[in-house]
Amino acid sequence: MVTSHHEASHRIFQERPELLSPVFDLLGLPLPERAVIEVLTPDVTEIRPLERRVDSVLRISGAGGDSFLPAVEAQMRPDYDKAVSWAYYLSHLKAKYDSSALLLVVCQDKRTADWAAGPFRLGLRDWPALTAHPLVVGPGNIPVVLDADEASANLAMAVFSAMTHGRSREAPAILDALAVALGRAGEATFDYYAEMVEIGLGETHAREVWRGLMTKRSFFPGRGTLVEEMLLKGEAQGLEQGIEQGRAEGIQDGLQEGLQQGRAEGFRQGQLAERARSVAEVLKGRGFPTSFDTAERLLKCTDLDTLDRWYARAWTVTRAEDVFDD
Repeated sequence: MVTSHHEASHRIFQERPELLSPVFDLLGLPLPERAVIEVLTPDVTEIRPLERRVDSVLRISGAGGDSFLPAVEAQMRPDYDKAVSWAYYLSHLKAKYDSSALLLVVCQDKRTADWAAGPFRLGLRDWPALTAHPLVVGPGNIPVVLDADEASANLAMAVFSAMTHGRSREAPAILDALAVALGRAGEATFDYYAEMVEIGLGETHAREVWRGLMTKRSFFPGRGTLVEEMLLKGEAQGLEQGIEQGRAEGIQDGLQEGLQQGRAEGFRQGQLAERARSVAEVLKGRGFPTSFDTAERLLKCTDLDTLDRWYARAWTVTRAEDVFDD
């Protein structure tokens, strides 16, 4: 199952592509000078009942016109069926774009990183017909950023370092330095990275440490983060204050229950509208303007779980209308 933790591990490369340059430097494969980075569709489905999707696909083009495709996969644990999928991804991307493809696997623990390094050989034992040899980033080669000034100089790398080392004993110190660095950034940058880190840390103690440092508005609605909880708490406090004011003005006791019910329904409608808006914003950001029919269907949806599925799907579809395909 695709989780928010998994999504954060590869989406950061889509949304902050400047992270690719220091990562490839660490891997000993420096990017071309003045490289141009594009985000491509991760859909590698053929015209048959078989669906395959890479987590993220980008194109890096050098000043001389040469280009290659990093296919980014977030891997949370060893999965011995991945060898076939990864080999397929690389072959398909080469055929589709006529450009060399590399597989970059992002791991957050040493065991998974050691396994992901491969190589994965397909064919007979004495005659491997095809070999997939991923590039791997994880706790073993991503630097630990403990200095706030260093974190400020490259926020994307500092955030990626915090997510990658979330299970290490140094995690609290890493997060402290990152929190100071984010405090110096603009509000939009703070909001984005604050929740990206929380989601990327998954179910770890470091996530609770980070939750204790952050109090801002929600950038990933419906994901159950501390930021969203703070908003919900604010709604509840506002309701309580309104009821107390109503009592002071002599409103009848029976009205209190009605206010509570009305407020609860109003808040639910607000959640639905906010999640529908989030789906539309993701589609728009990926170059798929929302049509009248699409907007109408989003706004008429009354099921939060359905909107959550549409939101997750909006990051990968190749057409806006595919968001609704189940």
